[in-house]
Amino acid sequence: MVLEVAILDVKQGLEDDFLKAFSKAQHIISKMTGYISHQLKRCIENTSRFILLVEWEKLTDHTESFRGSKEYQEWKSLLHHFYDPFPTVEHYY
Repeated sequence: MVLEVAILDVKQGLEDDFLKAFSKAQHIISKMTGYISHQLKRCIENTSRFILLVEWEKLTDHTESFRGSKEYQEWKSLLHHFYDPFPTVEHYY
C-alpha cells in the first residue's frame, strides 16, 4: 500500500466552491484501478489549506494509471484551478 499526500492551498474565498467541486471529483478517483481510500481534511489554523490523503495499492496506480487516464483530465478540470501554489504530491509506504 502507498499513501499519496498532497497539501492543497486553495485560493482565498474559493474554499466552498473547492469543496463542492471535490465532492464531484472524489467519485472519479474512487473508481480508479488500485484506489483503496481517501480523506480530505481542512486545516484549523489556515482554513484555505487542505490535506488530501489517498491510499493506492501501488505507486504506479497513481502515477501512471490515474494520471494517464481520461478521468484524470476531468479531475484536473474540476480542481486544479483552485490551487495557488500548485501542490507538491509525495508518496509514502
